[in-house]
Amino acid sequence: MKTALITGITGQDGSYLAELLLAKGYRVVGVVRRSSTTPYERIAHLVDRVELVSADLLDQTSLTDVVHETQPDEIYNLAAQSFVQTSWTQPVLTGEFTALGVTRMLEAMRKAAPKSRFYQASSSEQFGKVVETPQRESTPFYPRSPYGVAKVYGHWITVNYRESFNLFAVSGILFNHESPRRGLEFVTRKITDAVARIKLGLLHELRLGNLESRRDWGFAGDYVEAMWRMLQLDEPDDFVIGTGETYSVRDFCVAAFGAVDLDYREYVKQDEKFFRPAEVDLLVADPLKAEQRLGWTPKVQFAELVSMMVAADLARYERLR
Repeated sequence: MKTALITGITGQDGSYLAELLLAKGYRVVGVVRRSSTTPYERIAHLVDRVELVSADLLDQTSLTDVVHETQPDEIYNLAAQSFVQTSWTQPVLTGEFTALGVTRMLEAMRKAAPKSRFYQASSSEQFGKVVETPQRESTPFYPRSPYGVAKVYGHWITVNYRESFNLFAVSGILFNHESPRRGLEFVTRKITDAVARIKLGLLHELRLGNLESRRDWGFAGDYVEAMWRMLQLDEPDDFVIGTGETYSVRDFCVAAFGAVDLDYREYVKQDEKFFRPAEVDLLVADPLKAEQRLGWTPKVQFAELVSMMVAADLARYERLR
């Protein structure tokens, strides 16, 4: 039985990855921060099948101890301060978690389990103000937020440790991936949650920022499969993971409101306070390398993803009525 250690197991990606690995027969150990509350909503159905251990990306000793004690075959570093808007109001904290946290995890692996295989969650936000379209593994980074800058650091420190210490360490440059487990602060979930409330008469308008931003949106449950496949390769390498299709925030609104037979124009209002200080206008992946080397292609299409998220939010509010 292989052992996988997941940081960020209570997040969207962590929960789907834990499900995937359990189905493959792994022993799954999840790193959680000690808290007076237990925010395990996304893994509530898994808590009796995974091991949860306490550690913190800000504390090197706790990370090294966990890696030493669990001796994982695979380490998936998914934990981060991952909300772009928050990175503008908390840029230093974002750097500590999202950038230096990667170094601490790599150090823990280097010292306590150097034969393990390491996955770093890189991000399409690293491309930022894109210099070519679509974006592929060779596309230069031009981040446009503290979050994007921190992710660039995490990406390159992973490359550096791989080349300097001969570690099996890879980065998956994942484009936007959503699900019913997406945090409510993210624009896609903000939209589908509002659609459900508007349909049920609990809300009357939705305020959003830039409706013309275009993104490559896929399903998180598909993307964790790509993470796992990267760690099964003979040699470590980095991969762009996305659908290769792009849609605007406006397109997402059309699809989400349309799923409940509503016209988004009657409810959506633009609000300048939701605009970013430096906007990222267009992100779209070239996933050819992942298709050829990993045999990975996304299964859930855009319209199905949006409908899935709206249906889940509707069901949630109907249960509460």
